[in-house]
Formats: sequence, C-alpha cells, structure tokens
Amino acid sequence: MPIPFVKDIDFTYGAVEQVSPLLRRVIANNPSPFTYVGTGVYIVGQGEVAVIDPGPHDPDHFEALKRALAGETVKYVLVTHGHSDHSPLARPLAAWAGCKVYAKDEAEPTAKGVLGSEDDPGFRPDVRVRDGDRFSGPGWTLEVIETPGHTRTHICFELKEENACLTGDHIMGWSTTIVAPPDGNMADYFDSLDRIETRGFETLWPTHGSPVRGAAFVRTFIQAYRQHRQTREDGILGQLSCGVDDIPTMVRALYVGLEDRLFPAACMSVLGHMMKLIAEGRVCCDSDTPVVQSRYRLADMPG
Repeated sequence: MPIPFVKDIDFTYGAVEQVSPLLRRVIANNPSPFTYVGTGVYIVGQGEVAVIDPGPHDPDHFEALKRALAGETVKYVLVTHGHSDHSPLARPLAAWAGCKVYAKDEAEPTAKGVLGSEDDPGFRPDVRVRDGDRFSGPGWTLEVIETPGHTRTHICFELKEENACLTGDHIMGWSTTIVAPPDGNMADYFDSLDRIETRGFETLWPTHGSPVRGAAFVRTFIQAYRQHRQTREDGILGQLSCGVDDIPTMVRALYVGLEDRLFPAACMSVLGHMMKLIAEGRVCCDSDTPVVQSRYRLADMPG
C-alpha cells in the first residue's frame, strides 16, 4: 500500500494564514530534506492563544511571529519535541510574551551530524506535561497525547473543537518521519501510530507540510504509514535471511535511488528497526550496543 502523500502547499514565508477556524500558521524559512518547505508554527485561538512549535531561532521568523501575535495574549508556548527546527525559539517567544514553555521533557541526544533536525541541547521546558494534560482558551481546548517514537519525549496535541491533531513530526503528510536511535524508538513508534489512529481524527496538522484531511483518508493514511514501516522491516529480515549482515549494504539494497546526503539518515532508520527486532528476540548482534557498524544475523541462524 503506497503512502498517499499530500505534497501540495501554497504559502508565503513569514505570512500568517488562517488554515482552519481555530488555527493560524506561520511558516519559517528553513527548508531542507527533513523539514520540507520549513517549520509550520501554529497559533491556536484568537485573543488568548497557544503557540505550538515556535521553530528555529531566526530573527526574521521571530519578527513574523511577533507581527502575527500583535495585540493578543500568548497563554502557552507548547513544544512537541526538542529538535532544532521546533524548539529553539520557544524560550525567546515565551520571554517576549510573558508566559511559560510546556513540553514533555528536555531535549535528548540524537544522531548528531546525521539528521537535518538535531536535538536542541539547551531546550528545557518550564513545565513538564504528561498524557491527558489540557490547555484551554476562549473556544479552544488542547489535550496532550504522548507519542514517543520519533523521539522519546515526542507529544502531539488534540484540538478538541475541530477533532484535529497537531502531530509535530510524528505523522507528516509529505514524507515519512525518521526514527533514529538512541532517542528514537521503532517499537514505540508503531504503538504511537496506533494511538493516533484509534482517536478517529478528522484532520492531522503536521509541523512540516500540508494537513491530512478527512476521517476516512486519515485512517487510510496512517495504515499506509504503518504498512510502509512493516514492509521496511520485512525487507530487513529478507536481507538477513540472504546473509547480508551489515546496515550500509542493506540500505543500498532497500533504498533504491536514495540521495547520498540522505544515506546516513536511512542507516539510522534501519538501525531503529534492528533494535526493535533485537528486543523482540528475532535478531542477534555482534556487539552489546548495536550501532550502524555492527554485524547482525537472524536469531535462528548460526553465529
């Protein structure tokens, strides 16, 4: 089942756009192979608002957010996870607005030099949130959904009044997300996809790219997202059964036509699958701490 990606997006950097009755969006000018056209910052409500994933600490982007928020009260600055395209502006924005920063936890080390969106090592929330916590303002209510996988501390936000979910990097319309150890966890990611699907959302609003709209399409999209991961895992098991024992060789076989600059990220994603298979007792590794350079085999194959 191919993923029915939604890649069309019409926008202007720095402009505020009303994308739904309760949501406005400002897109930062930080395009990359990992951020698509850039970081989409969501403003929830009118008058008394929440800001989700303020984005990179770019002066022009900061000024654009200030213009968009002029005359309003920012009650909450909310962060889905501590990556450099999501959280660096959270503290400056909260200081400007006179409010606090809320997130699951501080940023965790990730695959430095490998991913386009590395961790933001200075990120610390003022208030740590947990599953089910709610934030509200005039006519809007957000609820925290813990969705570990892309990172250990990743969260999404349900917008109750629109049966919508602001998904951060958990589910993106334009591409799959990266699950890179040590912070990313593939088993958790599968479980978190199930959590979002069971909610029956009408719309998914990712931080990067366009929304996924329509309850039936959202369900189909998430199922295809999950099937993509399962197919990748099946491919890894197939490579192991043929005697391929290293991740770089598997990536060259499984990611046909992959750009060179994305090769390290693909290796980390396969490592995430490998660590899940090891935890399930299906694969063995020649080192206590699995890394890209390790050697692997099926658990029922001779050592």
